[in-house]
Amino acid sequence: MSFKIRVLVSMLMLLALAIGAIALLAAVKAAAIWFTIVPLGILFFGASIIQTSGWFNKKGR
Repeated sequence: MSFKIRVLVSMLMLLALAIGAIALLAAVKAAAIWFTIVPLGILFFGASIIQTSGWFNKKGR
């Protein structure tokens, strides 16, 4: 898979998880602060985990 496509797919996957978390928080009527903390946490920690696993590294030919 191309480098740019790999980054796009992984970030879209994290965005979908963050939107799902927002929907879940709305369903349980969570406090407003959680609508900021949880999605940003998913995006930042997810991106750092994906980066450390090597998904964002370019493969040299």
